[in-house]
Amino acid sequence: MGQGPGAVNSEVPARGRWMEVVVERRLGGIAVGGALLLALCAGAGCRSAPVEAQNVAPSEVALTASGSPRWSVERAFPALSFERPVDLQNAGDGKLFVVEQAGVIKVFDADKAGEGAEVFLDLRERVVDGGELGLLGLAFHPRYAQNGLFFVNYTAPGPTRTIISRFKARGGKAEAGDEEVLLEFLQPYSNHNGGQVAFGPDGFLYVAVGDGGAGGDPEGHGQDLSTLLGSILRLDVDRADPGMKVAIPADNPFVKTSGARKEIWAYGLRNPWRMSFDAETGELWTGDVGQNALEEVDVIVRGGNYGWKVMEGFSCYDAARCDSKGLILPVIQYPHTLGTSITGGHVYRGKRHKALQGQYIYGDFTTGRLWSVRRVEGQKPEGALLAETGMNISSFGVDRHGELYLLDYSSGTLHTLKSTQGAP
Repeated sequence: MGQGPGAVNSEVPARGRWMEVVVERRLGGIAVGGALLLALCAGAGCRSAPVEAQNVAPSEVALTASGSPRWSVERAFPALSFERPVDLQNAGDGKLFVVEQAGVIKVFDADKAGEGAEVFLDLRERVVDGGELGLLGLAFHPRYAQNGLFFVNYTAPGPTRTIISRFKARGGKAEAGDEEVLLEFLQPYSNHNGGQVAFGPDGFLYVAVGDGGAGGDPEGHGQDLSTLLGSILRLDVDRADPGMKVAIPADNPFVKTSGARKEIWAYGLRNPWRMSFDAETGELWTGDVGQNALEEVDVIVRGGNYGWKVMEGFSCYDAARCDSKGLILPVIQYPHTLGTSITGGHVYRGKRHKALQGQYIYGDFTTGRLWSVRRVEGQKPEGALLAETGMNISSFGVDRHGELYLLDYSSGTLHTLKSTQGAP
């Protein structure tokens, strides 16, 4: 099994003193085998245990999502399997689209899955794939049924860069030759590419971008508004400003900030791996993969600074200049004793599981643990362990009814949740 795209906290730059080793380790009783990309620990990438931040109130102590599992997973669409799946999307009808990291998008009818999946788009000749590189995200235009437009996020070679492109489907398929590149930017290292693209309730396209990679953000991208790295972007893909293929929404927070990239909606992120909008409230949630100690869940707001690399979770990362004033701290975090590579999920709004209604469901790539967190205004968020799946959870997706699916990177299979206590 190759290393998963969410990072497993791998520090794998395209340059520097690094190596790949094959190991097997046991985390929380679950064996995780595979090629783990590890750093020769030296300099900024290595540090001691986290220290507490100056301005974190006692009520905002670090949260750990633990407890007794009440759910299990069962395979969905047993006739289907995919090659290293990293995203699942629906286009508002009965079809589901699965993104394979190597550069292929496949589609199948959820009601006729026994008939197999077909290739919807093949970009393998344009995608550089491996480790955290590849075809990483897919989003359908809100008017896809009328205009056939969809958008992808992938990494390309020579030099390594992120590309955001638009395609138009015709006759239920799309061709690589129809690509229109809307935005591209260099990736200084091979890891921390983010990769999700998603339309918000405002009709704009949001793009998750990692800090550019290596270990410990050596170039300081997370707190640098002059770069797109380490941020969430917000783009108007229905218009184009002069000299651009997209337009900058007038209410983006940094349009009048000297030296700042106007595409930025929020910043201070390390590697936002899988983000999604709550279908009911419109809130944007993401998992942000941690460095050496902590994984976190964030709710993204306009102009928000999420602290990396000043903070890692609720703790200081850079103790020499650690002050959490003005930073937005996580909804919840968990330590590396529970898992080492968060995979962001969805706020559940389906009808099959009433007990999960309104809870954000997320997991960990390395341990396969599945958690939920519920936010109640004026109260500390409540985290709960849902299941020990034993999977490499690379992503989540929902169908048109809001029902949740989990993607297993290693087996290439799709799964749904099942209560072990009879709860609906």
